[in-house]
Amino acid sequence: MPKYRQTDISPRNIMSIPSDTRYFGDISPKYHDIFLLAHTRPNIAYAVSVVNQFIHDPKEIHLQVMYQILQYLKGTPGKGILFKKEEKLTLEAYTDANYARFVVDKRSISGYSTYLGHNLVTWRSKKQNVMARSSAEAKFRSMVLGICELLWLKIILEDLKITWETPMRLYCDNKSAINIAHNPIQHDRTKHNEVARHFIKEKLDNGLICTPFLSTKRQLADVLTKGLSTATFQTIVGKLGMKNIHSST
Repeated sequence: MPKYRQTDISPRNIMSIPSDTRYFGDISPKYHDIFLLAHTRPNIAYAVSVVNQFIHDPKEIHLQVMYQILQYLKGTPGKGILFKKEEKLTLEAYTDANYARFVVDKRSISGYSTYLGHNLVTWRSKKQNVMARSSAEAKFRSMVLGICELLWLKIILEDLKITWETPMRLYCDNKSAINIAHNPIQHDRTKHNEVARHFIKEKLDNGLICTPFLSTKRQLADVLTKGLSTATFQTIVGKLGMKNIHSST
């Protein structure tokens, strides 16, 4: 990132947007390259996803956030994803959602990260297309995205003739969302999710995917859906397999 190595940008070692921050505008075009970096730096994916909602009419607050992202990138130039060799290949996904995160339209934000042999391979932080009426519904929508990603990875591995352990695991920290996926009975609050529910139920019934419950403390997708404390942010980033290549350890 030579173009961002400016002397007037002071480095920082934490990138986190407070969960109560309010946004009402968009981002300047001169910062657009940062959006591409989110595809290689999952630790900035959430922050970039938030400001990406406002790129057509930038306000001062958004430029400030983008400047903070640049500061963080300058302070962590060697941060990257470490891939380790594993004896067994497992396909796993962590999914989460931040209910009604966006102030303007009350949309939720979905986040998922997928792992092959416990190595992070894909991730996404995305504003949901429709308004969820409950936290469980928002997290169920994230489960759908996570399962679609796992199935896409499955196709790639099959094309490469690589075998992996089954079933694929999709972790969620909301029991109600897991129940929606397993329960064939239609409820009023989830009728418009009927197609997605049957899609997931089919994959569960044939044993292709399982959905273990995960405690919130172990939810790695948190970093993709909300602002976190410095300690929590750094802990999760470490668990994502992100290491400093300039470190001697």
